[in-house]
Amino acid sequence: MDKRKVKFLAGSLIIVASIAWLGFSGFDESLAYYKTVDELKQMKDDAYDKRLRVAGNVVADSIVHSPGNVKFKLEQKGDVISVNYVGKDLLPDTFKDGAQAMAEGHLSRSGEFQASKIQAKCASKYEATYNVKQEKS
Repeated sequence: MDKRKVKFLAGSLIIVASIAWLGFSGFDESLAYYKTVDELKQMKDDAYDKRLRVAGNVVADSIVHSPGNVKFKLEQKGDVISVNYVGKDLLPDTFKDGAQAMAEGHLSRSGEFQASKIQAKCASKYEATYNVKQEKS
């Protein structure tokens, strides 16, 4: 094999290995494990420095809006966690007391969950309503 082919092969292998490494490291960083509040509490020290999605119900009267962030508490099965949301997106209209919410971010060493995304769904039940016409007799 001449030197040009060896250099080409070596260069190609380096490029392929670099792309593969970037792909796998980016994939690992984009993973977010889904946990409920009680599962997060059970993780203890294993929860730190991991990207997580935590779901629970918004505790009544816990939502505090401040310039640049929103603090609130999530509850499930008696376990409560404080959440600090700092994000660019507006909070959903359904984000209110008692709503089921999911926060994506990481747990800080202080025990507060630092969220960068919030999703919420309405806690009220949707029930069908019927219009009944009364006929005159």
